[in-house]
Amino acid sequence: MNIDYQSLEKKIKTNFKDKELLIKSLTHKSYDKENNNEKVEFLGDRVLGLVIAKKLLEIYPNEKEGILDKKFASLVNKKTCLEIAKKLELHKYILRLNPKNKKNVIEDKVLADSCEALIGSIYLDKGLNIVEKIILDLWSNQIKESINTQIDAKTMLQEFSLKKFKKLPIYKVISNTGPRHKPLFKVGVKLVDTKFYIAEGKSKKDAEQNAAIVCLKNTKKI
Repeated sequence: MNIDYQSLEKKIKTNFKDKELLIKSLTHKSYDKENNNEKVEFLGDRVLGLVIAKKLLEIYPNEKEGILDKKFASLVNKKTCLEIAKKLELHKYILRLNPKNKKNVIEDKVLADSCEALIGSIYLDKGLNIVEKIILDLWSNQIKESINTQIDAKTMLQEFSLKKFKKLPIYKVISNTGPRHKPLFKVGVKLVDTKFYIAEGKSKKDAEQNAAIVCLKNTKKI
């Protein structure tokens, strides 16, 4: 199999001293049960977490731990790693055995895991300073988006209710109308000492979020 690893090195803007380490980071266990990327994936997950946590503390020095934790989780989860893997087109470089009678499509989990493994290998080959620069470059758009990420209204209402009343908000579906392909939900939410605040949404989840916003506004918490 002839894979152009140099094109990947150009994308991450670094050249590996140990080319075998780069190849290992992109080798799935189905291809090689012994010399695969599972352990460097484990390492890469921790390196990514360290770099992102440090960056968040720099950006938000006065932010509460709970909000930092939510931003952190959104930046290091498998979904975001998958976005980075697709950005780097990692599917072109991964070594894996193709299951019989299946199209040669690499699963999202394999792509996301390989992204973490690549980070682990960069750390081993280049050290923390270089891998930090590469991660911050690759994650730059996601980090910028985190600046605008707010805690969702349901979470804010839950935290407020638990803090003040030691009880969770109560949600109630009032109605579900409209055709199956275009439903309209009406949901109410109340706290210990409030009436039900009602809002609508195209899904139960959206209606609950909207009801939480109404409740928060009326209790002067947003």
